Order: sequence, then structure tokens, then C-alpha cells
Amino acid sequence: MVTPEEEALLLQRAEEHRVTVPRLLIESALAPTGETPTERRNAVVELFAVHRLLAGIANNVNQMARVTNVTGEVQAEMVATLRAVRRTAERIDDAVDRLGTS
Repeated sequence: MVTPEEEALLLQRAEEHRVTVPRLLIESALAPTGETPTERRNAVVELFAVHRLLAGIANNVNQMARVTNVTGEVQAEMVATLRAVRRTAERIDDAVDRLGTS
């Protein structure tokens, strides 16, 4: 038995993790570190997505570096690409932090 407020919180958390309330409770109760398998899976999915994004950005940086080396001119897209690198690195840091604090 739970209060209506507790039930609302459980429903909200279950929805956030895209699981049922019973699954949320089971995972929470059995997780030795307080991290549920769903939370860990979501963090790993995020890391894989960021990895793919970073690979694409690295390819762009390599192409721009090649052109810069040949022409001696820095490409206009370089600033935007390097900003994307910074944003991606921040996403990686955030995902790793979630793994470490979950």
C-alpha cells in the first residue's frame, strides 16, 4: 500500500525509465548499488549514440585538416565543428557521470 503521492511518484519514475511500476520496484530492490538495470542500459545507449556522433565529427575534422594543410586556409566550418566536438565531449562527461552516480 502506498499513498496517492507515493503512487504518483512511482508512476512518474516508471514512466521516465519506460518500465512498469512493478519492474521499477524489482530493479530498485535488487540493484546492489542503487542503480537499476534500466538506468544503466539508458546510460550505455547514450554513450553509444555519442560515440557514433563523435566518429562523424572526427571524420569532418580530418577532412577539414586535410584541406587546411593543402591550401593553408582554415575552413569556415572549422569553428562550428570544434564547437560540436566540445558539446559532444560534454555529453560524454554527462553520460559517464550518470553511470558513476546511478
